[in-house]
Amino acid sequence: MLLTGTFNRLLDEKQRIAIPKRLRDAMKCIPRGVLYITPGTDRSLGIYSEDAFSQIADRMALVSPARQDVRAFLRLFYAQAQRVDLDRQGRLRIPLELVQLARLDKEVVLLGVQNHLELWAADQWQQYFTDKQIHYDEIAEKAWEIRDREQGTADRG
Repeated sequence: MLLTGTFNRLLDEKQRIAIPKRLRDAMKCIPRGVLYITPGTDRSLGIYSEDAFSQIADRMALVSPARQDVRAFLRLFYAQAQRVDLDRQGRLRIPLELVQLARLDKEVVLLGVQNHLELWAADQWQQYFTDKQIHYDEIAEKAWEIRDREQGTADRG
């Protein structure tokens, strides 16, 4: 599953957003299907299919729960994660506490980010995009260096 793209959306009065069909298809969502909404980074929310959410759990199970930062992350992440259902129109309702956490307003932006979606307040996303886009080359170089370093470690292991 590869999720890409930027989609401007409106959050309705019931805190629902429509997930574009292309993204629903890529996530293998069916009407009345299940997704998970979690706190994200940089004041965004993450939206995961059941499979992608299970993969997070599998990866986190490999990390030592004796580490304080791991325990804190697991508590914050799972305590706020919520299972939601898609309706027949491909919409999902964002729970109020997560709307407040991400400071969502009527105008939101939905991003496809590899294996999950991110939901941002439109003004927050625009500020983030403006701040980061001018450093795209630097960010890309660092990301590829990290990937190459980790891939090299995995190849040797």
